Amino acid sequence: MAATSPADLARDPRALAGRLAEAEPAAAADPGAIRVVRAPGRVNLIGEHTDYNEGFVLPVAIQLGIAIALLPTDDRRVEVTLAATGERAGFDLDAIGPKTGSWIDYLAGTAWALAEAGVATRGFRGVLASDLPQGSGLSSSAALELASSLALVGGALPPLDRMTLARTAQRAENRYVGVNCGLMDQFASAFGEEGSALLLDCRTLEHRAVRLPLDDVALVVCHSGSPRRLETSAYNERRSQCEAAVAVIAQTEPGVTALRDVTPAMLESARDRMDPLVFARAEHIVHENERVLAAVAAFAAGDLDEVGRLFYASQASMRDLFGISSPELDALVDIAAGVPGVYGARLTGAGFGGCTVNLVRREAVDGLRDAVLRDYGPRTGLVARVFEVVPSRGAAVVHG
Repeated sequence: MAATSPADLARDPRALAGRLAEAEPAAAADPGAIRVVRAPGRVNLIGEHTDYNEGFVLPVAIQLGIAIALLPTDDRRVEVTLAATGERAGFDLDAIGPKTGSWIDYLAGTAWALAEAGVATRGFRGVLASDLPQGSGLSSSAALELASSLALVGGALPPLDRMTLARTAQRAENRYVGVNCGLMDQFASAFGEEGSALLLDCRTLEHRAVRLPLDDVALVVCHSGSPRRLETSAYNERRSQCEAAVAVIAQTEPGVTALRDVTPAMLESARDRMDPLVFARAEHIVHENERVLAAVAAFAAGDLDEVGRLFYASQASMRDLFGISSPELDALVDIAAGVPGVYGARLTGAGFGGCTVNLVRREAVDGLRDAVLRDYGPRTGLVARVFEVVPSRGAAVVHG
């Protein structure tokens, strides 16, 4: 079989189906019953930690993602093997039980959330492959939840509209896995569109595509080599700090129910009544929402210099006010800022490690890669990866 690495398998549905047939005699006996589903990861262009504050985000679903080859069964048992390691795990659909702290929780949580939503689920035997770097901040968890949603109904789109599907996957992560994430990641994995970013209003759930000038610029991700874990307490701590800021402001502004409602003037008027750290967290969110809308307007006007300025302003805010950057991410942004043809750079995802996203003239991509590979290692002792990401379609059946 030509495609042998897990990343190759994730990109080749026929090869992944073949791997399942090799592993499962029932699949080999009925190869026509094998389905392959795939869901993309995402890179967020701007709007970090604004989603759970009912604000605005601008993610892009990317060509990297998670694929599951599956053979539907009628025994109410889910058994999945990781192509990367051969590790196998599973659960019973009628007795899912508590989380275990491993990757299978994302499938089990999705099965639980689908059942709660009234969706009939089926058992299956599957092989899971990914070309999405784990712990990168490119939302492997949401990709796994969306791919699992399709696998758990027999290898098809569940009978839910895509927004309800995204919210169901979010509920799996919030209520079962225990990460208090917003909707952005699941939304991007469900709604991904080729050639476009996606503007989402996280309060009203209104959304629209934002075309990107991809003939002229590339979206380049630099992976710091420093993994991040969303399950750590720092993420939920930021959310609690944002809620604390809302509580203080609402004492004098009863119409405020989320930081989405807060203007810079309102925030400033509450400064003396607010813990300085909580104030800093809120200040990031209030201005980050403004930056998202300004970036959408700048893309529409073709003003890529302004988009780049907003990227750098967002990065400074995440570093100095929200406290989610790291020395490694700061180094990547600093290196990119010195490369001609790079409009802007910022961390992407929840922070605490992971990746940066860079808006780069196409002719400057090699220059950025060379600079990062030359300068990043001596500054950090880590090895970075540099790769272009391409806006891609959302979760879908890709074989069978």
